[in-house]
Amino acid sequence: MLRFIVYLAIAIGLVYFATTVQLGRRTLVGHVRAIWHTEEVQELKDGVKEKAGPAVDRLGRGMKAGYHEAAKDNKGESPQGSTAEAKP
Repeated sequence: MLRFIVYLAIAIGLVYFATTVQLGRRTLVGHVRAIWHTEEVQELKDGVKEKAGPAVDRLGRGMKAGYHEAAKDNKGESPQGSTAEAKP
């Protein structure tokens, strides 16, 4: 429990300093935001979407198909996989 409290205090401290302490003209969060909106990063994001988009779509379709297959009520089985018949 004490370890959790220490880690929580460190996390809160990091967030506080990242949002309030000036590093030049901006805070750490301000610098990250400025970098994120540069033209180079926008090109990188577009390139990743273009290359990874089809793979993400296939993965999503596969997950949906697997979920629907698992949730089907096949041959008297409930979606949880147990039979509909009561055992004596």
